[in-house]
Amino acid sequence: MPTLTTPAPDRTAAPLRIGPHTVAPPVVLAPMAGITNAPFRTLCREFSGGKGLFVSEMITTRALVERNEKTMQLIHFDATETPRSIQLYGVDPVTVGKAVRMIAEEDLADHIDLNFGCPVPKVTRKGGGSALPYKRNLLRAIVREAVTGAGDLPVTMKMRKGLDDDHLTYLDAGRIAVEEGVTAIALHGRTTAQHYGGTADWDAIARLKEHVPEIPVLGNGDIWSAEDALRMVRETGCDGVVVGRGCLGRPWLFADLVAAFEGRTDDFVRPTLREVADVMVRHATLLGEWIGDEARGVIDFRKHVAWYLKGFAVGSEMRKRLAITSSLEALRAGLDELDLDQPWPTGADGPRGRTSGNNRVVLPDGWLKDPYDCAGIGEDAELDTSGG
Repeated sequence: MPTLTTPAPDRTAAPLRIGPHTVAPPVVLAPMAGITNAPFRTLCREFSGGKGLFVSEMITTRALVERNEKTMQLIHFDATETPRSIQLYGVDPVTVGKAVRMIAEEDLADHIDLNFGCPVPKVTRKGGGSALPYKRNLLRAIVREAVTGAGDLPVTMKMRKGLDDDHLTYLDAGRIAVEEGVTAIALHGRTTAQHYGGTADWDAIARLKEHVPEIPVLGNGDIWSAEDALRMVRETGCDGVVVGRGCLGRPWLFADLVAAFEGRTDDFVRPTLREVADVMVRHATLLGEWIGDEARGVIDFRKHVAWYLKGFAVGSEMRKRLAITSSLEALRAGLDELDLDQPWPTGADGPRGRTSGNNRVVLPDGWLKDPYDCAGIGEDAELDTSGG
């Protein structure tokens, strides 16, 4: 990607309005299952200096209404988190309405985001996530219930282009969102079939922005660096960016994003392995404190190890050893055996996370017969657990 040598144009630094909340710079952490829990949000927020918007893991409306123990933990926010942002997944308008009213009445969050972008089969086979916008009337009913139930809380939504290139839905979904009172829309420039493969279609983000000028449009997909974020805004005209896989093992990306949008493009974070190791231990520590068990926290941290060490000269045996640790002492001891003076590696800012594409889209039987009929969708289609 080209490196900017001049400050970004003024428009890239324009704050984003989400209802009563001002997000400046206009940078949002994408909800990611098993990733964007309270500890990871804390790290990202610390690096950003508290600037930006940091969204929870996906919360299932049925599990929230039933007060599932795991779900109630996932919606816990640190006292310093503001605004508190929850992403909801739901397929049944009635259940979605109950969940939103519960959030509003019990003051559980300050902002609600609706998930219409998840491409995983266990979600789409129920008609949820990125499968749902194909059913226009169902989408409208869910959004209407959410906006009505939210009261003064702003409601946003995140979606994909459509099921595949033959079943694009994002322009219709954008218009429905505007008509039903959604505050802002985020578009991941891929279809369900693409999952995370191929290249994100930023042209679609530009088309959506032209199609719904009434509300802010945020772009998502292939933002691996702060320069990418600025380039997306310049090329698409979008009002802000949503960053997901680019920050895996790299929560300091939010420091870079803040610097870039503020015109400080020579002030990016390039940590040594020693500094990365310190963040790794802090991340695992926060997870243990959040879960209430050090060993479980370190075990949960294991999936982050490869992302943090991407590009560094760390042997395969040591990588395996670090990925099976179950105590902070063992994690720290293993990291201390590395050459911690290694500088930030060339190329470590590139793609990370899942990249598979061209997947078969798993849908409920007969889903494609009628893009408007939503008969047969009810509470039994709701997932019963949160977090993806």
